Amino acid sequence: MLQITKEKIFEIMEPVDRGSKCFEAFIISLIILNVIAVILETVDCIYAIYVPIFDAINLFSVAVFSVEYILRAWCCTVDPRYRDPVLGRLRHALTPIALVDLMAVLPFYMPIVFPYLRSFRVARLFRLFRLLKLARYSEIVGTFIELFKRKKEELGVTFFTLMILLVFASSLMYEVERDAQPKLFSSIPAAMWWGVITLTTIGYGDIYPVTPLGRIIGSIIAFMGILLLALPTAIFASGFMEVLGNKKKRVRCPYCGRCFEEEAVTEAHDADAEISGAGGKVPEDEAKMPEAKVEVITPGDKK
Repeated sequence: MLQITKEKIFEIMEPVDRGSKCFEAFIISLIILNVIAVILETVDCIYAIYVPIFDAINLFSVAVFSVEYILRAWCCTVDPRYRDPVLGRLRHALTPIALVDLMAVLPFYMPIVFPYLRSFRVARLFRLFRLLKLARYSEIVGTFIELFKRKKEELGVTFFTLMILLVFASSLMYEVERDAQPKLFSSIPAAMWWGVITLTTIGYGDIYPVTPLGRIIGSIIAFMGILLLALPTAIFASGFMEVLGNKKKRVRCPYCGRCFEEEAVTEAHDADAEISGAGGKVPEDEAKMPEAKVEVITPGDKK
């Protein structure tokens, strides 16, 4: 009975079928409500009037998210990846999405364990970690995660190249401008702020070269920044095409429940037709199997 209950809870909390749609909608609505509350709490005139409402939203959300975290840790052993009662739950607790679930409730309990953190106002902003919980339910966030996984090497090379150019440009500008502007270009780390706003073509105007050689170098660095920043855009564009292109329709076998690509099923049907046309015989046990409708899974459906 306990195992049946555990499996049922796992099916409700994990997006494996349409039966969990209500639970998903409830959690997503609660997450959005928390984000709106955190934003409005920073407006003093609104927060002063609706303090009880904000506190009630926070307490209710912490209670729901805490119960959710405990139930997920309890029923995660249904998943074959976390079958072991101890090590399996430990591996589940260290997964990124489980850490996000923990960070969603941790700011509430930290002042209880460490009373000196009660005056730590920045801890309230950690409640925005609840927004990251949408990654479990959002197909869009899942697409971004898959995109980063596919293009992590290309993005890593681009980021590494930008860092090399930033260090080189900041060091060069420091040597050129430190005598003319000793306060603004006092060190290489201080010059890196100029490097960041120049490479990103933002240019706030708070720090800029004044020497002729510094302006020439700054112009060259700005052009190089435009060229390098175009690389991540191209990588993301090609990655999106790959991710969206691979989201083909799948069909589920009515007997074993396994999912196959639609093209593979079509090829199998064509092969069966060729065998039948060549005089091949269908095995007797297969001939007796009842016809079953094939369930088509669209890319938006949960697997």
